[in-house]
Amino acid sequence: MRRILLMVATFTLLQQSLLSSGFTLSPASTHAAGFAPFATTSTRTRIMSTEEDDDTPSDVNSDESMGTESDREQESSALKWARQQVEETSSNGSTKKKQKFVIVGAGWAGWGAAKALCQSGVDADITILDALPDPTGRTPYLSKTKKPVEAGTRGFWYDYPNINSLLAELSIPEDDVFTPFTNSSFYSPDGLEATAPVFSTAKFPDFPDTIPFLSGLSGKGIPQLPSPLGQVLATFPLFERIPLADRASMVGLLLATVDCLAGDEHVQAQYDRMTAHDLFIKFRLSPRLVEDFIKPTLLVGLFKPPEELSALVVMELLYYYALAHVDSFDVRWIRNGTVSDSLIAPLANQLIDDYGLTVKGGCRVGQIRLAPNTDGSSSSPNKVDSLDYTCMDGTSGRIDDIDGVVLALTCRGMQGVVSASPDLARVPMLADAASLKGIDVISVRLWLDKTVPTRTPANVFSRFYELRGAGGTFFMLDQMQAGNEEALWGEDEPQGSVVACDFYNAGSLLALPDEDIVHTLMKDLLPSAVSEFSSATVVDSWVGRYPGAVSWFAPGTYSKRPKLQGDPSISNLVCAGDWVRMGDEEHGAKGLCQERAYVSGLQAGNILLKRGEEIGKTHEVLQVRPDEPQFRASVALNREVMKFLPRFWVR
Repeated sequence: MRRILLMVATFTLLQQSLLSSGFTLSPASTHAAGFAPFATTSTRTRIMSTEEDDDTPSDVNSDESMGTESDREQESSALKWARQQVEETSSNGSTKKKQKFVIVGAGWAGWGAAKALCQSGVDADITILDALPDPTGRTPYLSKTKKPVEAGTRGFWYDYPNINSLLAELSIPEDDVFTPFTNSSFYSPDGLEATAPVFSTAKFPDFPDTIPFLSGLSGKGIPQLPSPLGQVLATFPLFERIPLADRASMVGLLLATVDCLAGDEHVQAQYDRMTAHDLFIKFRLSPRLVEDFIKPTLLVGLFKPPEELSALVVMELLYYYALAHVDSFDVRWIRNGTVSDSLIAPLANQLIDDYGLTVKGGCRVGQIRLAPNTDGSSSSPNKVDSLDYTCMDGTSGRIDDIDGVVLALTCRGMQGVVSASPDLARVPMLADAASLKGIDVISVRLWLDKTVPTRTPANVFSRFYELRGAGGTFFMLDQMQAGNEEALWGEDEPQGSVVACDFYNAGSLLALPDEDIVHTLMKDLLPSAVSEFSSATVVDSWVGRYPGAVSWFAPGTYSKRPKLQGDPSISNLVCAGDWVRMGDEEHGAKGLCQERAYVSGLQAGNILLKRGEEIGKTHEVLQVRPDEPQFRASVALNREVMKFLPRFWVR
């Protein structure tokens, strides 16, 4: 309504100005200008009367041709009212157009950004685009035989406060979504190597009765001791083959971790240029410890071996395992279904139904265009103005007049968008991000004719030749999702175990036929870990390949990772994902990919809101628990010592 009033007022001012100069408007000219639909009855009458006056003889009474005194007073009042409407409308900003935000990518980061923007209270059209046919999670991802499958089995660590808060907001009990925290077993060709404990429920081992004091502790829960003492006690009985001397060699690495995380960005960049393998050598870690435990952990946690990983990122992960709270590395899994239908779908339903979010699935974003700065100054930043997208059905579209964009992409997605967008390719930060490589992943699901018991539901392969350098995991879904067997088997009658196997850093396996990958699992890997697999038969199988799908934190790539805040040369573009550099917005969930990705999305949405014409309510971001006192004291001591001691072990 105010826009209509403003147009009426503007037209009134224009009309009165023209009349005062003796100029008249015809109905045709008013329709061409687009004013006629908004003209009042008195205005239309006045326009028509002036046209009739053109045909009036010159001897018509001057009072009739010029109007009466009351008419002039009426016109003066109209002018006054019109000016007042223009001034009031301009001053209160009510003519601002509806905002338009676009999110490219519908992973955890994209949905975090969508949530922050939708719940901000800003009057905006918000669209999220993704190449998946249905990124909302409402359509199950099925194999050719109509059984549910998933691209990778993902764990949820103890320190996931924002994802846990999301469940509470959606009124979904955590116990309905997650399993209890579980142990994980590490298998090599020699058998069981170690078991990763559940630190929050760890128990003392059974001590001989001949030791009076210790025998009384046998089987009792270990109290929540300060780190790393609590971790040492909890893991002591669970390393089946790795000698104590080898485990003790990790002490030097813990000192390096304190130094790295206590340092500023310059110090962390020095560690980033170093491989984790080099760091292990410099701090004299036992080769046995590295090969049998640390390397397989990195292959399934950061998806690359230590010689191909940044020392900085490895120590961020190590911090959670050994230096954060005792239970920070405890992990749980999805109880029923998948991450998409258990977590993403309820969030998507809320944002679509309650906030009008538009979701475009099956769409790949092509060219993103920048508009030049509006003030003509070369120092003013450009802004994203429009983007093109192509859908799976062959149709295409464009979104114009964009107020803000979140690039919630993996490095592979970033490559595709930047390569199709010359304007973005000219921005060094985005070009650097597009040059980074991802890690190949293969996901396999096996449906067996018998139930195979295992020591733990989550398991890791270590040092197997058949892996060809990849990291491997296998998860017993029939154990994790007990009571959900019918759903696991789709339309078929349940028969036995359902096993989800994932390979990371899987480039050497990627070209193998599906049957070769299944054969390797059933004849080489699984029976070597748990002998009962040798008597099981595969009833059905599915293999999914995902080249370059996950972030690779290679040495020296920290400076090339995109910034959460985007590039200063583009005022309305930000980035999100587990690989972004957060700068001043850095969150404590380092090395925890799902929580970090979700948090980065929330923060990206908040940044756009702060930069926009209409500032809405920013989304709350919960921090992880503060560091324990002994870690904070170690950090403070390290900073004082390093004022005098050079870091001769880094470049």
